[in-house]
Amino acid sequence: MSATLEMITPDTDADEQRRRGLRRMRSLAVGLLGFAAVVYVATLGRHGFWGFVNAGAEASMVGAIADWFAVTALFKHPLGLPVPHTALIPKRKDELGKSLEEFVGENFLQEEIIRDRVAAATISLRVARWLSVPEHAKRAVDEVAEVAVIGLGRVRDEHIEELFRDVLVPRFREEPIAPILGSLLEETVRDRLHHGLVDLALEELHRWLVENPETVAELLNERAPWWAPPRLNEAVISRLQRELVTWVGEIRADPRHHARLALDSMLEQLAQDLLHDPETQEGTERLKQRLLDQPQLVASAVSLWNALRRSLQASLADPDGAVRTRMCEETTAFAERLLRDDALRARLDGLAADAAVFAVDRYGAELTAVITHTVERWDGKEAARRIELHVGRDLQFIRINGTIVGGLVGVLIHTVSVLIG
Repeated sequence: MSATLEMITPDTDADEQRRRGLRRMRSLAVGLLGFAAVVYVATLGRHGFWGFVNAGAEASMVGAIADWFAVTALFKHPLGLPVPHTALIPKRKDELGKSLEEFVGENFLQEEIIRDRVAAATISLRVARWLSVPEHAKRAVDEVAEVAVIGLGRVRDEHIEELFRDVLVPRFREEPIAPILGSLLEETVRDRLHHGLVDLALEELHRWLVENPETVAELLNERAPWWAPPRLNEAVISRLQRELVTWVGEIRADPRHHARLALDSMLEQLAQDLLHDPETQEGTERLKQRLLDQPQLVASAVSLWNALRRSLQASLADPDGAVRTRMCEETTAFAERLLRDDALRARLDGLAADAAVFAVDRYGAELTAVITHTVERWDGKEAARRIELHVGRDLQFIRINGTIVGGLVGVLIHTVSVLIG
């Protein structure tokens, strides 16, 4: 058995078509050589016009045989004779593989070329056009949702427990949390990101107050003075309930309500205290340590994760559910924005080019090394056979051209000889 691992790939239908094409071109080249030989023999010793034909036929045979030798020498020994510098591909396939690797690396995997090709591909525009079709957006969302459901199902409780116990909790103990919370809160208040949450909370609170008057009355009645007459308590509680509903409704309807402004001011002050006040920072760290010391923290985190996971899986698994519907709407809206916004497309294409350049810089050598490693595993004869199968048909044109050009040169040389003689 050869020391080199022989990798023989079964021939495909395309290979069979290539083989038939190669046989046809070989037959044509051999036929031209045979025709030149017949003409040469038929005109041998004749003069005049036939002398030109004889000289052309002779030169055609020389050109055809020389080019046959050159083409054959690439893949095997002509006539089985071990002539030096023949059977080049079987003998030097490893060097050829290395040269091909270097050629690809030096001429294709270059930053400028990659950026040009990514820019020419207009990836973001093509993606935007594809996703702008609702059916395509739904298909993409369905694929993402199905993969997400499978991925969530493979996450086990032990993984989440280990993540919290061995990674997150020790990290939280070491990292001061007050500056992080302060920066996050400062950014949130400055960009008014909390207003949506406040609106949602007020909407739900107002709805609950309107739909549950008995519960509100019961809560207020528990805190009424025992010595007050029942009729007076009922009147006060009824008035308080109406005022509470009205007050919450006013806050909900007025974005500039003094209660909203007071909340904004309180959050801004809390953010500053978390960032700059040592006493607030120390109190926050003590609270953090007490929370992390709770024995049920990890178990609660796992339970919370399980509840979240089940909710996500149920929502994502429903093809007509609210989550998938919203994802489709957001995907289509993003695609439409991408079609309109040239600057956004340019940024995304730039990011794609940066990612491609990074991947090539980091892994390009490993990618091109696949060429050398693959060629090294090929058996020499099998490699020559498969390469000849792919390029041999075109190489037969060298033989055909050699036959024709050789004949023309022979006629030219004979003409010059006649003129000189």
